[in-house]
Amino acid sequence: MAHGRQLPLSRRSLLGGTAALAGAGTLTATATGTASAAPAAASRTVDVVIVGGGLAGLTAARDLVAAGRTVAVLEARDRVGGRVLGLTLPNGGVTEGGGEFIGPTQDRIKALADSLGVATFATYNTGKNLLYKDGKKSAYATDGLLGSVPPVDAAGLANAAIVQASLDDMAKQVPVDAPWTAAKAAEWDRQTFESWLRANAVIPSAKFLLDVACTSIFSAEPRELSLLFVLFYIAAAGNEQTPGTLERLTETANGAQELRFVGGSQLVPIKLAATLGDRVVLNAPVRTIARSGSSYVVTADGVTVTAKRVVVAVPPPLAARISYDPLLPAGRDQLTQRLPMASVGKAIAIYDTPFWRADGLNGQVVSDTGAVSSTFDNSPPDASYGALMGFIEADKMRALDAAPADTVKAAVLADFATYFGDRAKTPTSFVLQRWNNEAYTRGGPVSIAAPGVLTQYGPALRAPVGGIHWAGTETSIHWMGFMDGAVRSGERVAKEVLAEL
Repeated sequence: MAHGRQLPLSRRSLLGGTAALAGAGTLTATATGTASAAPAAASRTVDVVIVGGGLAGLTAARDLVAAGRTVAVLEARDRVGGRVLGLTLPNGGVTEGGGEFIGPTQDRIKALADSLGVATFATYNTGKNLLYKDGKKSAYATDGLLGSVPPVDAAGLANAAIVQASLDDMAKQVPVDAPWTAAKAAEWDRQTFESWLRANAVIPSAKFLLDVACTSIFSAEPRELSLLFVLFYIAAAGNEQTPGTLERLTETANGAQELRFVGGSQLVPIKLAATLGDRVVLNAPVRTIARSGSSYVVTADGVTVTAKRVVVAVPPPLAARISYDPLLPAGRDQLTQRLPMASVGKAIAIYDTPFWRADGLNGQVVSDTGAVSSTFDNSPPDASYGALMGFIEADKMRALDAAPADTVKAAVLADFATYFGDRAKTPTSFVLQRWNNEAYTRGGPVSIAAPGVLTQYGPALRAPVGGIHWAGTETSIHWMGFMDGAVRSGERVAKEVLAEL
């Protein structure tokens, strides 16, 4: 999921005085009208077979078809979009259950949406943010010296500013196409982000800001992440001309949460799939990829495709669950064993109106407690109804994975009421998307790397294995983990395949 969320840090703001869900789920907005379901024992022969009908796979298919190649896209679900999912509401509206936001330097997802006629609008950002910390709620403006940084104590702000500047400076030393080759890669990859923060974010309020930033960006705890992986992620939050920064990951205005799609983000893959027609086959989970002479035979439920080349455009942990013949090289298999999905859910409560706006609030919260520690105003551009979206992330999501939906709903609404008052207790409807429980995702918004993974196994991330090529947001050198990274990976792998055909 490509993802995005309210974060407590801004480099610009600190030094002057912070999910791309790049994220599968219940079918609610489908492309079944433009794709075919797999009939019994169907077979096809094409130039390229693509595993996965998310943004990466569909983009690769678009470029290959434009170059005159025949393709088939095999999607396990009954919809396209992968970690990009529209949830249909009882009032007829649509809200995002996965990847939602885009922002500056995310050029490829924006260009794709523009080409398909999917418009954007600004994420609601008018009014004050809320900080809920140590049992106290405070509203703060985001247009002053501190920007969107929560008003913690001065010592904490100063410490956080130093930490953030250090992270940005270190990230500049990380090559986005091969972070494992950084001069200090071994040093940075032998420690967790948590251990580095403990040594550098020495003021408790600074540690709080960085912890919330971490769970908001990665849906993972600092102890789960390699410092090198974090630095690569920061470096990747830009494009070929613009270096990545932590600020760009964390900000709403001028950051990764700046814009949303009119009609919901899943309109982009739905419309893209429509241009491909029956090349896209739904309800076709791939089970085996086997070499057969100079070709590959890809077997999915209900359909078998023979092709010269294969593109696997699903998250690494899911790619690992396909059976390969011959076996993948040990390095590639070991890599996928070590790139688990993070843990995330989204809960959206629907109200007659976005009532918090009348209180001068923009719907964005940073909290140190509850199931939901960050929120957004997910209302439509015409504000015809109100929608409060809360992220449930990392340890908090795992604690609720097995809980009944009503239990999760009660916890989320209790948090919303704490932040926005009693009116938040009684929504007109409520939707919940738990990515950890989705068969063809098992978490989100992105695969994460613990210490030792990138330096030991990173070179296998994009390296083709014979005629098998790898795509998906995890393989992107810019905006990895976001919708933009997925599109970029599809464009990259199409060029890679065309050069070999």
